[in-house]
Amino acid sequence: QVQLVESGGGLVQPGGSLRLSCLASGFIFSSYAMSWYRQAPGKEREVVAAITAAGGVTNYADSVKGRFTISRDNAKNTVYLQMNSLKPEDTAVYYCNRRVGARIDYWGQGTQVTVSS
Repeated sequence: QVQLVESGGGLVQPGGSLRLSCLASGFIFSSYAMSWYRQAPGKEREVVAAITAAGGVTNYADSVKGRFTISRDNAKNTVYLQMNSLKPEDTAVYYCNRRVGARIDYWGQGTQVTVSS
């Protein structure tokens, strides 16, 4: 069955970096676009980044553009989110998603990112 398992979250100081990973299984990973979204307590969820199946096109939320990079390694069934210049407002649970067209059909369990001094 489809499974998405996020890892790499943790506590980091403002200005620091983290790389999140999402290991996918149960489907042909290279056939699907993938994305990351985040949700913080008391805030609306926000789509952070998305990437096409072959990795040729990426999109980013304005709030993270220039700081975050989404990438994928189809040979490893893994999508990544490199997060640089982290700010306290980046604190959230980050979720990996499988996309079918404009729709998200599967979600991972999430990984907590906390940016604090």
